[in-house]
Amino acid sequence: MDIVVKGRKTEVPERFRKHVAEKLKLDKIQKLDAKVISLDVEVSKEPNPRQADRCDRVEITLRSRGPVIRAEAAANDPYAALDLAAEKLEARLRKQHDKRFTRRGAKRISAAEVPNHVPGVATLNGNGHPVPPEEPDSVPTKKIGSLEVQGDGPLVVREKTHVAAPMTLDQALYEMELVGHDFYLFVDSETKEPSVVYRRHAYDYGVIHLSTDTMVTEAPSPDAGGSLGG
Repeated sequence: MDIVVKGRKTEVPERFRKHVAEKLKLDKIQKLDAKVISLDVEVSKEPNPRQADRCDRVEITLRSRGPVIRAEAAANDPYAALDLAAEKLEARLRKQHDKRFTRRGAKRISAAEVPNHVPGVATLNGNGHPVPPEEPDSVPTKKIGSLEVQGDGPLVVREKTHVAAPMTLDQALYEMELVGHDFYLFVDSETKEPSVVYRRHAYDYGVIHLSTDTMVTEAPSPDAGGSLGG
């Protein structure tokens, strides 16, 4: 394999070509990547005087059976740029080499040990068939908002908390009409208890007052909570 050196909009002197051959040791490169196919070095020059410290650019392209590796650098002369690019190329080659070595040297595990190393993988029995997962002994419990739900349970789509000043029944009716809802939850200014006003058939309104009784310890009846119908 030969090193191809070419210039882009610039001439490449023979002295520089010899320096490339000395700097890029093919035997060293092939030790890091034995499947190298070609090695190209391109030299270009930046005519902008404001970039005099980076006017010379060298790009090295290494092609092999694996991924293409490129390294480029710029400096105030092509020799310094080549040295920098060669260092980058060697670092990337070593990284690729170490990665391949790590994969080859990785410890192999048996099929029986796979479930211990790979979470969620199916377990196989002695005949190579998947073992069905064990059913849990108890129904799982999850928390939705402020509720603890067993199994599927009720689906709480949204939970909101509002801060509201106590108001009279007339104010509550006015607020309900203002927002255009069929019901309105408020805190009664007289009883300081939560209440609901709602629209009934025709133009009638209804109101539900909810009071607490610390003496009640029995489970609530099906009618507790107040239905908005009727």
